[in-house]
Amino acid sequence: MILFKLIKYSDDIISGKIIACQKHRWACQRFLNDLERAKKNDPEFPFEFNEKKAERFFKWMKLFKHRKGILKGKVIIPTDIQRFVFGNIYGWVHKKTGYRRFRKFYWQVARKNAKSQSLACVGTYELMAFDESATEANEVYIAATKTEQAKIVYDEAVAMLKNCKELDGGFDVAYGRIVHRRSGSVMRPLSEEDRKTGDGLNPQCGIIDEYHAHLDSEVYDIIDSGMGARAEPLLGIITTAGFDLNNPCYRVEYDLVSKILNPDIPVNIDSYFVMINELDKDEKGILVDDIKDKKQWVKANPIICSYPEGRDYLQKKLEEALEAPEKMRNFLTKHMDLWIHQPESAYIIPEKWSLCKGVMPELGGKACYVGVDLSAKIDLTSVGIEFPIGENYYVKSHSFMPEDILESRRNIDKAPYDYWVNQGFITLTNGAAVDYRTVLRWICDETLKNGWRVEEICIDPWGAGALSNDLQEQGFTVVEIIQGIKTLSEPTKNFREMVYLKRVVHDGNPLLAWAIGNAIAEEVDRNKNLILSKKKSKSRIDPIAAIINAHVRAMVAKGSVYEERGLRSLI
Repeated sequence: MILFKLIKYSDDIISGKIIACQKHRWACQRFLNDLERAKKNDPEFPFEFNEKKAERFFKWMKLFKHRKGILKGKVIIPTDIQRFVFGNIYGWVHKKTGYRRFRKFYWQVARKNAKSQSLACVGTYELMAFDESATEANEVYIAATKTEQAKIVYDEAVAMLKNCKELDGGFDVAYGRIVHRRSGSVMRPLSEEDRKTGDGLNPQCGIIDEYHAHLDSEVYDIIDSGMGARAEPLLGIITTAGFDLNNPCYRVEYDLVSKILNPDIPVNIDSYFVMINELDKDEKGILVDDIKDKKQWVKANPIICSYPEGRDYLQKKLEEALEAPEKMRNFLTKHMDLWIHQPESAYIIPEKWSLCKGVMPELGGKACYVGVDLSAKIDLTSVGIEFPIGENYYVKSHSFMPEDILESRRNIDKAPYDYWVNQGFITLTNGAAVDYRTVLRWICDETLKNGWRVEEICIDPWGAGALSNDLQEQGFTVVEIIQGIKTLSEPTKNFREMVYLKRVVHDGNPLLAWAIGNAIAEEVDRNKNLILSKKKSKSRIDPIAAIINAHVRAMVAKGSVYEERGLRSLI
């Protein structure tokens, strides 16, 4: 019965009978494709849909009652979207082992769409009912940026259990945890202290609430890495969109799960279930849905739009946003589930930068300008290469870090430096300080290997005397870029303008994208002169600082309008 409902629901979504966003339709098509693969016994798809296991979870949900809203006191009946999401998560199993297929799930949906209720049902099910034959106590953790946020789902679970007569006497609640008496399984919110000592966790289930607010992936990593000893662990993320596109939820997870759903991108992770409910944007990232069109609201609000009071609530929020524009960002993000990056001091909106990713032309024999940001010897050192070709600027980036401080810098900066090393975006140098001979060797080798025609190497003169001399001995023309307003303001503004006009093209270097997301632009006087502030920026900005150093000269070389303002004489 459940399988029939999921197939019909998917057909109605794909056909447009039920209004849904593009990624929602992709999720339904993925489900139907998987059913077809299972039916044909695809050897690369060893899974099948087990209706009994899916129904078992929904029987669990129906033990509880709504605690809030117009349905308060009534038995929880799964909505269509809940049936689809959790029917997939609990219905798919491995044909031979019977173990669950989906070890992770990501559901992004707007506020007031029963997220806490859904997570409480999942957490208590994993705690008390998922595996009756388990030989060890389960550990279930509810994680968020703050303990108070984690306790929202935990408190929901406690209240649901206490109001359930069928489970009366089957659990204890004390000292901030729920204990299942029969198995000894424990459910609790993940505290700040646990983030520091989390290596001892052995989660059966980890639930991350509002992942968009996490500044780093520390909690995610603690839970994920602790699941290795479990046969059927489950890591779940339910979140709304957020305001910071440089946080891991958008920069890493949203990017990954969007690729998993997209049928035109060959990213196949069969163990990861994804559902995204949002308004639609076009390929350029421009919103195509009219936020005033009530029919479109269901794309981001599949539950709240199913009843009149919910639609009235959204109407009031829209009216408030239209009357007070400062509330529009919150309406778009929290109620239409759109990622919006609008901090006033951000240098470049990461979404704008991502739109500049493109295919790099053949750069052999092309003129380029190389920017170098040496920073401190124990920090990140970066090289930026800029090719002014036609009306565009093609940019590449590479960075260097001392091998001995890799781990400590990874922990301090909350950045995946080790991954970027493995992917070739960072070169490690021997010892505890950057060896500038390695930087020199890299510039020489890459120039020769790729046939780049280096016009100038643009370098901050502070602490660069030895490297500058070595570069000149190798035949390069070295230009000192004074790190001040007169030199950097116009190039900093111009580079951002070129990005927004999509006249900058990059190859998707994730370290450079991370640095751009960190960069804070500071207006330093009443003339609106602009420079990047290393003090105010959230973390490392060395890669984009190196690009700006290169742009100082590349911009002039292209005969930019800024040359007419006398920039050449300032260098």
